[in-house]
Amino acid sequence: MRMKLMLAAAGLAALAHAAPATAQDKTVVLGGYGGSFERLMKEVVIPPFEKEHGVTVQFVPGNSTENLARLQAQKGNQEMDVVFLDDGPMYQAVALGFCGPIEDTPALADIYDIARMGTDKAIGAGFVATGFAYNAEMFKEKGWEPPKSWMDLADPKYSQLLSIPPITNTYGLHTLVMMARLNGGSETDIEPGFAAMKEKVAPNVLVFEPSSGKMSELFQSGEIALSIWGSGRVKSLADTGFPAVFGYPEEGAVALMVGICPIVDSNVSEEAQAFIEYVLSPDVQAKLAETMGFGPTNKKTELPKELGDSLPYGPEKVGNLVAVDWNVINPKREEWTQRWSREVER
Repeated sequence: MRMKLMLAAAGLAALAHAAPATAQDKTVVLGGYGGSFERLMKEVVIPPFEKEHGVTVQFVPGNSTENLARLQAQKGNQEMDVVFLDDGPMYQAVALGFCGPIEDTPALADIYDIARMGTDKAIGAGFVATGFAYNAEMFKEKGWEPPKSWMDLADPKYSQLLSIPPITNTYGLHTLVMMARLNGGSETDIEPGFAAMKEKVAPNVLVFEPSSGKMSELFQSGEIALSIWGSGRVKSLADTGFPAVFGYPEEGAVALMVGICPIVDSNVSEEAQAFIEYVLSPDVQAKLAETMGFGPTNKKTELPKELGDSLPYGPEKVGNLVAVDWNVINPKREEWTQRWSREVER
């Protein structure tokens, strides 16, 4: 009997000791891009948040397509509590009901309107501009002026010195939409875009390259002089010492937003909301700009001049960004992809 009482007392003591730890032992599962983004999150962004909120943040790496597929596969029993997705897949996640409302916080008042994504269930955490990437040294050697218009992609002087990602990549999709808009069409009338790509642009293309690593290699080997690429990718290449320059088309660079949303039915919804507010804070926005090349969506973020000059940063540049209509594009994307394979990359 005495032994039983001693065991019971020991058990109660252990429970009493464990209870506070359990209360603090909350885990926020965060989905986001792999590679350098994952390293930034784990080494720079996540640790201060964990310390401040007494939680553990578990990172699930994957590109936007992979993490959207995870959300679909885990419907009704989600693993993730917060997710970063490119704007196209993010609109799909919202439409499919995976994202919950974002709580109104002081930080939201400082976010650019274009980053609000037309919903209260997702928000832009960073801007990437889709525009020209070019080898400034090669352009100088050839006596060429920097590209100015999207229609410059049709200039015969770039024959076999141009690379554009395929339509399965957002940069390629943006190119198709801009070709449509500049030739009398739009997202709802994509025919002029396909005609321009097929007849005017594709003949100049050396390769429709989807890989950012291989695109960098094409530049470094001198095989291409020009591509359509993201401002963040160009910054990364320029940071290696290569003479890569990002150019804003006169008709506007297209906004590719890195969106973030809280996942519905999370058991750590309060911490998920706090993480989103944290990511939107000027300090974290500055870290994302410095390390990932994301233009800040928070107007109050301050960047050094040299860094700010290389990114979509500030009211003027952000005001000139062009947004595409993902609500029209997403239902059509599979059809357009098949058509692109038949007509553009044939």
